[in-house]
Amino acid sequence: MGQYSLPDLPYDYSALERAMTGEILELHHSKHHAAYVKGANDTLEQLAEARDKDTLTPASLVGLEKTLAFNLSGHVLHSLFWNNLSPDGGDRPDGALADAITEHFGSFEAFKKQLTLATTAVQGSGWGILSWEPLGKRLIVEQVYDHHGNVGRGSTPLLAFDAWEHAYYLQYRNVRPDYVGKLWDVVDWADVSARYAKAAGSATA
Repeated sequence: MGQYSLPDLPYDYSALERAMTGEILELHHSKHHAAYVKGANDTLEQLAEARDKDTLTPASLVGLEKTLAFNLSGHVLHSLFWNNLSPDGGDRPDGALADAITEHFGSFEAFKKQLTLATTAVQGSGWGILSWEPLGKRLIVEQVYDHHGNVGRGSTPLLAFDAWEHAYYLQYRNVRPDYVGKLWDVVDWADVSARYAKAAGSATA
């Protein structure tokens, strides 16, 4: 049976200093993300053991399913987050993604303002996410509470901004807007554009 594993970063821990210190990035990746990977694997093992022993009950299953969703979604979103960022990132997208942003949000500036607000205003811990919604064939901005709530079913995340305190508090204290503003300086639009092309292409294939 396959297990989840912590992915290597595509850059050094010090590479995103424009937005976050190497200390924060190392803690975030090697401790927090690693904990979600372990949590997902451990929960799958607990589910397998309970199935083998026929000890699953409605209450235990609900708890394990919720724990799996929390940890697995944390792993998925962090894996996306790391690849959405680059030391050579910033500026704005071009091509098909730029056209889609203008079509669905009116302008890049309007989109940037909405995603920034979604990230900074999420209550408690969570994420701001640009997603592709295949039924309406459109881009949408979503707020994710914790790791797995308040999202459109079937939507595909393309760009994720982590708004958990562990992502920024050591550097930005409680000023989340300053941290989110710096994230825009390291967005890898080539990565986001490739994800958009794949998601939109699958929806029309």
